[in-house]
Amino acid sequence: MEAFKRVIGVVLIVIAAIVAIHTIIEPVYYTSTEDSPYSPAWNYINPLSAISIILGLIFGYIRIRGTGENSSIQEFIAANTLFYGFIFVTTIFFLGWFSMSTAAQDFTAVGNDTRTLVWTLFDAMLPPLNIAMGVHLLRTSTSE
Repeated sequence: MEAFKRVIGVVLIVIAAIVAIHTIIEPVYYTSTEDSPYSPAWNYINPLSAISIILGLIFGYIRIRGTGENSSIQEFIAANTLFYGFIFVTTIFFLGWFSMSTAAQDFTAVGNDTRTLVWTLFDAMLPPLNIAMGVHLLRTSTSE
């Protein structure tokens, strides 16, 4: 189980790096248009993001379950912040991803500017959450 936690920790950190780097360099190499506001690379990155969100939720829940009466207030706050942070990014990620699908093109609850804001928030929030969870998994897998 410890080796598995280390692998998941590394996977989360790598996905965080991919999302962060691509978010920063996308405007350098891709010109957005009304018909194509995002580069095609997101078609590959979004499934990786979904995987990291699911892993973050699972290991965040495991971490919360591990906090008990003997846990420090710092551990309690860290575990809850990560878990509920992953819940938040899950909501905005799947809202954005499903609204981009062809079946949901007529979804008019949010406009294009709001979709862009949602993706910007997601792209800014996922890397720190993934890195924090990945580092936690790496530290706890080597200390036990």
